[in-house]
Amino acid sequence: MPSAAFLRFWRTDLTRECLLSFMTKEDQASLRLASHECSLGTAASLFKEIQVSFGTNTFTRPARMAALERIGGYVSNFTFSMPHSPDTFLAPLLDPITGEEQVFVYEPYLALHRPSSSGSHSSSKYGSWEMNDLLVKQYSPLFHATTNIPSFVRAFNAMPALRCLKISCPGQSPAQIYRRSAVDYALISLRMAIEQASLPRLECLNLDAVHTSTVFYLRPLLGIGASPASLRRWRQIKTLKMRIDCPRFGDGQPTDHLKFLHSYLQSYPLLEDLSFEWLNQKGPCPLSLSSEQCLAPGALDCSAACPKTFAKPPRALRFRKLRRMVLDNSVLDASQIADFIMVHRKVLREFEFENVRLRTGTWDDALAPLTRISGSDSWKGKQEEVMDVPLMLSPVEEQECIKEYMWEDQKKHRPFRTLRKASMKTKEMLGALRSSVLTWR
Repeated sequence: MPSAAFLRFWRTDLTRECLLSFMTKEDQASLRLASHECSLGTAASLFKEIQVSFGTNTFTRPARMAALERIGGYVSNFTFSMPHSPDTFLAPLLDPITGEEQVFVYEPYLALHRPSSSGSHSSSKYGSWEMNDLLVKQYSPLFHATTNIPSFVRAFNAMPALRCLKISCPGQSPAQIYRRSAVDYALISLRMAIEQASLPRLECLNLDAVHTSTVFYLRPLLGIGASPASLRRWRQIKTLKMRIDCPRFGDGQPTDHLKFLHSYLQSYPLLEDLSFEWLNQKGPCPLSLSSEQCLAPGALDCSAACPKTFAKPPRALRFRKLRRMVLDNSVLDASQIADFIMVHRKVLREFEFENVRLRTGTWDDALAPLTRISGSDSWKGKQEEVMDVPLMLSPVEEQECIKEYMWEDQKKHRPFRTLRKASMKTKEMLGALRSSVLTWR
């Protein structure tokens, strides 16, 4: 039985959270079993972040789902992981009699029990009883678990306080990029579950180490199983972080994945923080795909197939509330950077370029809009270089002297006044540049 002094300490939020911050997850789990009082105070910290590696019985085992419903109210960060593996590979469907390949057109089944024209109250999950029989016999149970959309909806309904969702699907082979796997069907079910579940606090989405076709299955508009109300949920997202495998692009290369990425980013007009990184190799700027040469109307000769669609260039992206942007491992033109900064000059406060290579132009050309914003080129000479300076500790007598110089504001202490003047100049410079932070490496 906990003592009265410990209970007063434990019931104080600041002291309890400070203690739990120094404890490992294993120690928190052991403390949770000490008493009922410790269980209630530890649950919020212990179950704040959970990670799920999706398998056959992840969202269908009754005991596991009952446990998720008990702790789901504390979950704010949820990681959904499903790596590509031989178990997720889906072979072509073959007719058992003729040996011919069968075409499977997937239509998500929501089990709404709508009345049919034949009067039957049951229907096949995959469109027809023949296709249902083929899929049950030739595909593994993992595939059928990924298409069980009601189980996904139940899992996300158990986490009403969810704020950040992370999706990780590494290991996609470039040779299988145009063939669907069980991971793709899981992404469809995941997107539809998020749209149907009650998640009023969801505001952060992190796509970490995913393949390029992931955005095709996560598109709220024109996606598989999408509805007119699908975009309402994704407009809640304020922070978007993406780390995607870079596809081959350039003259003669397919551009469908870049078009899917461009249309996917159009679904988040209210973003405030955007971070994007290409994996494996440098790729085009995802924020300026409308000006990429490989996506220009004359890049591929397909006007005879779809003349109206071919004549329309991609629409430029514009985020009305974007305050911070980070671009990593990309290649683009200086004019693309300048155009993006100029379009978002009224809202953008911080932008960062890491491992970015310019095809044409210089960084002076890319950052030329800053001259128009500040009214002069004075911002070029006011850049600050930040570095770590070692502090050499001295004896106690000299340390006392340092304290006096740092904290006493006297006329004889000129270094302190000089430091104050320098900080004021920095504030004036940041005000002239609309508090923009520039970083390029």
